[in-house]
Amino acid sequence: MCSLEKRGDVFILTITGETDHRLNPELLDSITAAVAQVKSESTPSTALITTAQGKFFSNGYDQAWALADPTRPKIISKKLRLLVEDLISLPMPTIAAVNGHASAAGFILALTHDYLLMRRDRGYLYMSELDIGYPIPRWFVQLVKSKVGSPKIWRSVVMAAAKITAEMGVEWGIVDSAHDGAEATVEAAVKLGTELVGRKWGGEVYAANRRVVLADVLAVLGSDETVIFSSIFMYAVFVNTKIKFVTVYDLLRYFIDDGTTTTF
Repeated sequence: MCSLEKRGDVFILTITGETDHRLNPELLDSITAAVAQVKSESTPSTALITTAQGKFFSNGYDQAWALADPTRPKIISKKLRLLVEDLISLPMPTIAAVNGHASAAGFILALTHDYLLMRRDRGYLYMSELDIGYPIPRWFVQLVKSKVGSPKIWRSVVMAAAKITAEMGVEWGIVDSAHDGAEATVEAAVKLGTELVGRKWGGEVYAANRRVVLADVLAVLGSDETVIFSSIFMYAVFVNTKIKFVTVYDLLRYFIDDGTTTTF
């Protein structure tokens, strides 16, 4: 699902395969494990690049997996939120080298990185929730607001479901630089990562400062109100098709706090 290599003091995490890299538990666990390995093997000054093979960086949540059972949206949301928290807390600069389409949760994964580089000849950054009729999580919007300066651009991203090319992304301040092809994008990311490593910043201080910068994101990262919508939707499907996989009690049981504030 993922490969990890190191060039000097720069780690390159690659989501492998020619699929659209939908985020499901298997892929999220693989990325999370790779990030944990990077953290454990990091030196006082290192950097991480995340990229992917094929035409997609990530096409968002694996909806086929998530909507097959009303308990699954909760699982997949929590795994992504834990991964985002790990990236925010990672003691090094992070760079997304976006090789193709990054949609919805895939866009969020890219946006979580400190820097976002993108190929100009293929792919969009696309918050697709409005187009597919799905409510956007509050923490998604907070991350967009933390990364993008203009309220007009927030509106375009979230409330107009804009398909953002690399050149548009540079103009809007979302993308740091655009490059000709996936390989050139990764090479530019390696160059940037090497420059950042050369600053010899302390990793723990870097992570602490990032947590302050993204404090508003961390404050809402503990829950995801949209998983209730997903579960109710799935229950309605089960009832309408008379497939009795769950009862109302089963559904509500998953909404009961498990002893923390991070139920969903």
